[in-house]
Amino acid sequence: MAELMENEVVRAFSTYAVIVVVKMLLMGPITSYNRFTRGSFSNEEDVARKSAEEKKKLLKTHPDVERIRRCHQNDLENIIPFVIVGLLYALTGPELSVALLHFRIFAGARIFHTIAYIGALPQPSRGLSWVVGMLVTFSMAYRVLDTVLFL
Repeated sequence: MAELMENEVVRAFSTYAVIVVVKMLLMGPITSYNRFTRGSFSNEEDVARKSAEEKKKLLKTHPDVERIRRCHQNDLENIIPFVIVGLLYALTGPELSVALLHFRIFAGARIFHTIAYIGALPQPSRGLSWVVGMLVTFSMAYRVLDTVLFL
C-alpha cells in the first residue's frame, strides 16, 4: 500500500476523492441543521417528547430541507461511482496532467453543483455541472475499459 501511495496519480486521486467525499459527508449535518432551524422532521421518534399538537407541526416536509436532501442524494449517485471508477482509472497509469484534469474538473463540477442546488441558481447551471461530472466519470471509465478490457 505504501508503494502504491508513492504513485503521483494515485495520490492525486486520493486527494480529490477525499475532497468530494468530505463534501458529500457535510450534506448530512447541513440537512440536520436545516431540519432543526426549519422545524421539519420526518420520523416520529424525532419528536417523541413533543405534544400531539407540536408533532403535527413538526412532522412535515420543508422545501429547503428537501432541496438539500435531493442534493445529497445526487452526490451519492455521482460521487460513489467517481470514487470506484477513479481508483481503477488511477491504476491504469494515465499521464499525471490528464488525470489531474479529470479529478479537478469532477471536484469543481460537484462543488458547483452543490452551490447551484442549494442556492437555487437558475438552470442550466446545475444541469451543466451534473453533465460535466458525469462526462468526466465516463471518460475515466472508457480509459479503464480501453486499457484492461478482458472478455
